[in-house]
Amino acid sequence: MVSQVVLLDTGPLSLATNPKYSSKSLDCTQWLQGLAASGTRIIVPEIADYELRRELLRADKVRGIAQLDALENLLEYLPITTIAMRRAAEFWAQARQQGQPTASDRTIDGDMILAGQASSMGVAEVVVATTNVGHLSRFVAADLWQNISPQTSH
Repeated sequence: MVSQVVLLDTGPLSLATNPKYSSKSLDCTQWLQGLAASGTRIIVPEIADYELRRELLRADKVRGIAQLDALENLLEYLPITTIAMRRAAEFWAQARQQGQPTASDRTIDGDMILAGQASSMGVAEVVVATTNVGHLSRFVAADLWQNISPQTSH
C-alpha cells in the first residue's frame, strides 16, 4: 500500500508550533498526531520553514523557533531543489499567462515554490495541508488541513 504524504504549508506549521496554545493550535497538533499514528508521511517543506522562521526571527519569538525546531526533528524535512525551483518558475509563469497571478510580480511567491516542491517529489498520494487552498490547488493537490484525514485520496 502506498503511504499518504502530507506537506505542511506555513499556516498549519505555525499552528502546530505555536507555544501559545489556542483551541485551533491544539486541534492542529492533535490532527498531526493522528496522521503520524496512521503512518502518514508528514513533511515540512523548506519554503514553509523559511516563511515561518523569518517571521519568528523578526519578532524575536525564541520559544516559537524552539517549537519549530522540535517539530522538525520529529518529521521529515524537504529541502528546496533545483527541480522544485524550476517547477515553481513554470507555475509562476503559467499563473501570469492565465491572468491569475498568486502574488505580486515582485515577491518570491512562496506558494509557487511550495507547489514546485510538492510536484517534484514524484509521489502520487501527496497533498498540501494549508489554511488557504485557492492558489495551491490550481497546481497541486491541496486541502484545508482540517479536511485531510489519514489515507484520504486526493
